[in-house]
Amino acid sequence: MPPPSHFQPRRFRSTAAVYARFRLGYPDRLIRRVIALAGLERGDSVLDLGAGPGLLALPFARKGMAVTAVDPEPEMCEALENAAKQAHLPVRVLAGSSFELPPGIGPFRLVTIGRAFHWMDRAETVKALDRMVAPGGALALFDDEFPNSVENRWRTALDTVAHRYGADSSPHRMERADPVHRSHESVLLESPFPVLETAGVIVRRELTVEDIVGYAQSLSVTSAQTLGERAAAFEADLRQALAELSPDGQFVQIAEMKALIARRQNG
Repeated sequence: MPPPSHFQPRRFRSTAAVYARFRLGYPDRLIRRVIALAGLERGDSVLDLGAGPGLLALPFARKGMAVTAVDPEPEMCEALENAAKQAHLPVRVLAGSSFELPPGIGPFRLVTIGRAFHWMDRAETVKALDRMVAPGGALALFDDEFPNSVENRWRTALDTVAHRYGADSSPHRMERADPVHRSHESVLLESPFPVLETAGVIVRRELTVEDIVGYAQSLSVTSAQTLGERAAAFEADLRQALAELSPDGQFVQIAEMKALIARRQNG
């Protein structure tokens, strides 16, 4: 499956360190629920596609799964390899993407994709994964969602500043804003994996200004790589907006960490 012209395999080049530090990890209770829903047992094979620094690969490896992690960004692969080594976890890390899956891998009992399905040609990716998922296997799309709540007002401030720096004109945000855009659920319902169910947990944590600035730097639309010479100005504007919201620099984050599990019609 050739990548489209707008595919940027090194989109997250500058974000490996901040991604691992400032993005929300997936809670252990969510990992346990997905393992139960997918019927996994210790030693079962799991592919983490678009693995980044390992926010899914490492938790599944801790549960005894045989994890293969694939990512197109060398810095992400290196970060994941180092984290797995420090944790004494046997994660196989391979360079690749949904457009260039490494040859000779699989079959897998579960394929996980964390915050990355929107970067892929979703329909074609699922067709390719259908050839790699074992009978009775499943897909699990992980993501986070921030409820519209006063606690998450920092996110509104971040979005407002990011908009001034062109975040909403990025191709993937424009695609999702298009009235004819299809949800992940819509795509999967017409795929080889149309049987869907969800699992989710709500988390709350306290944030500082540094946490929010680091989170912003982990986003592709406001990363140091994307903003270039405007990065310092963006950070200053974000810090000013946050100071106006909370002079003491303390914030709260509420998020739903969720997984969309997809199976074949025949199980």
